[in-house]
Amino acid sequence: MVYFRFYIKKNKLIGLKKMPLQEVNFPPPKLGEPYLLTPGPLTTAFEVKEAMLKDWGSWDGEFRDLTKKLRSSLLSLLGPEKKLYDCVPIQGSGTYAVEAMLGTFVPKDGKLLVLANGAYGLRAAQTMDYLNRNYHLLDKGDYLPPRGNEVADILENDKAITHVLVIHCETSSGILNPLEEIGAVVKSAGRKLLIDSMSAFGAVPVDPQRIEFEAMVSSANKCIEGVPGFGFVFAKLSALQASKGNCHSLSLDVEAQWSAMEKSGQWRFTPPTHVVAAFLTALEIHKEEGGVSGRGARYTNNRDIMVSGMRDLGFETLLDEQWLSPIIVTFFCPDDQAFDFQKFYDFMKSEGYIIYPGKLTVVDSFRIGCIGRMDAPVMKGVVAAAKKALGSMGVKSAAPPKIALMERQRLSELKE
Repeated sequence: MVYFRFYIKKNKLIGLKKMPLQEVNFPPPKLGEPYLLTPGPLTTAFEVKEAMLKDWGSWDGEFRDLTKKLRSSLLSLLGPEKKLYDCVPIQGSGTYAVEAMLGTFVPKDGKLLVLANGAYGLRAAQTMDYLNRNYHLLDKGDYLPPRGNEVADILENDKAITHVLVIHCETSSGILNPLEEIGAVVKSAGRKLLIDSMSAFGAVPVDPQRIEFEAMVSSANKCIEGVPGFGFVFAKLSALQASKGNCHSLSLDVEAQWSAMEKSGQWRFTPPTHVVAAFLTALEIHKEEGGVSGRGARYTNNRDIMVSGMRDLGFETLLDEQWLSPIIVTFFCPDDQAFDFQKFYDFMKSEGYIIYPGKLTVVDSFRIGCIGRMDAPVMKGVVAAAKKALGSMGVKSAAPPKIALMERQRLSELKE
């Protein structure tokens, strides 16, 4: 068995260098719960769950040591450029961390260019409405990726824009947006890049030497395979130092949280102590697996096995290979009148797999995640369950309607 180690070429994340992939055979969930084929929360190792059995005093020195280790371990994933950044955990979900980043680093008199091709870019724009701060929205619809030339034109024509926000992996569709391409344009234009890498960080490389960013956010319950409870913000030290007093919120002020942690090692408000302990266990497992490249390799293998098997059943993906991420995949629903998504969902759950409904507005779809404590046998089990589900409903063909293939053609016609 082989996997593809990620590397960068021509502003695109591609994976062509074959490397041996160590066979893994994870035990099934110990409590018998179904696999979560979603972009997070996701299936976690039992050791991660077990780490939450101990109580911690949030002001105690031992817990402060955990926080210090959490921050330094995450920073190490940035590579040599980590010295220019710091890592600040923020209580709450990933959306809390996104709002914290926007509220802290986009100046009150600044302007943000929001690049949207799905729900999470649109949510960022909605956040800017609540913040009552100026922004320009480039809305590419359900899945079409924002491209560098579009960003360049907007920045050239609107000198008021100070920051640009890009969604790394837009899980509405499963697309991996051209991050390096966009980052190069933003840097060339003298603006500052903000990255929502919620569902990609930890499995897809983000190298500050190649992609210079002002701040980037992710979450505990994504590719590091922790549990929900906090997000974290990577920010340039210079940006943190310059942002004092800029945030709209007491609890979401990244600079204030950073200052407090630098001074005392403590979170400003009650921290998710058990979640932090679980996350450190998840980080150890991540390191043992080979870090970002090892985790990304397993997820890529999961995706390839699952996509190949689903295509053999007649299902079609929204995205072609160029745009597929190793995080989550969107499939078109079959055109066969016997297909009913709710019945399909219920059958898959009864077989031990929780999948995700689609978010496309033009055609019906569903999504299957590739991340979490899952391996090749699990993904083969997903395909087998899907085959049984089709049979139980009397679906003779999983082929999508013609309009679905027309949508995919729009994406394939995009110029490089």
